[in-house]
Amino acid sequence: MATLHQRKNHRTAIMKTLYEGMEGNGLPDVSGAKLRDDLAIPEQDLAAACTYLVEEGLVTVRWAHGDTPATVMLTHQGIRLMEAEEEDRG
Repeated sequence: MATLHQRKNHRTAIMKTLYEGMEGNGLPDVSGAKLRDDLAIPEQDLAAACTYLVEEGLVTVRWAHGDTPATVMLTHQGIRLMEAEEEDRG
């Protein structure tokens, strides 16, 4: 099981990847397998991070068999959060 610091980092990395992907290629969702591989997050930790983000209303997940989400997509609230963070960074 990941530490608290690792869990927070996983959630942040997922949000940034989804936001950057939406901005870069306009695709609204990303495959869970791609997130797992690109971010090098263990499958169980990816599932836990996605579950947390769903509960916070920041992403929607279409679950596949097993722990890896089939697709993950930012919600409107998730987009607004990422935009606010981008504005704060200047």
